[in-house]
Amino acid sequence: MIKVGSAAKAIVSAVSAGTASLVVAMGDNVIQTGEWVTIGLAVLGALGITYVVPNARQSDQSQR
Repeated sequence: MIKVGSAAKAIVSAVSAGTASLVVAMGDNVIQTGEWVTIGLAVLGALGITYVVPNARQSDQSQR
């Protein structure tokens, strides 16, 4: 079963990476094929990497 936290962080990171790539590609108000490929790879890379990396466990506050 998919953990909601893992899927949510992957989706947010993919949207962020795609948006950042799109903003850079729109610098000249034209998106060419190579720029679409870059946007797609940024989204897929963010999805894959972020989904695979586990969330950090919360540290116990009493051990400080």
